[in-house]
Amino acid sequence: MEEISTKNTTLCPSARPEFRETVVFGVISGTVGEPRVTYLKHPQPITDELVAKASPATPTEVFRMATSCVTTACLHFDGQDCRLAKQIAEKLSAVTQELPPCSIRRDCRWWQQEGKTACMRCPQVVTDVYNPSGLAITISKLAAG
Repeated sequence: MEEISTKNTTLCPSARPEFRETVVFGVISGTVGEPRVTYLKHPQPITDELVAKASPATPTEVFRMATSCVTTACLHFDGQDCRLAKQIAEKLSAVTQELPPCSIRRDCRWWQQEGKTACMRCPQVVTDVYNPSGLAITISKLAAG
């Protein structure tokens, strides 16, 4: 498979498939209550074929995706930082003791902003959660400002 170049781009690790140049960097495993990301060795472009493989679930329930951070065009961006990354780092418990083998880390907004703290929590993050816990709702509200 083709390796995606992410040089000189800050990436949002909570992207949606409809954004231009979106890549899949992980697959959601685990359970609904305790999801875990299995990281891909190399990010892969989101394609119609991958979207179809997610069915009947949505792609954001099955894949973790990244795309260029849109900064001020995002409701989570406060003008300087990603509030979502901050809330994840502050409110979620770490789910790993070692840095996950993430292929987008060097370009990841969350890594650049929150460092290891965000990475230790990232494996439990699912972009779309349809039955969120109270904590997930709180983080979402706080991150939206």
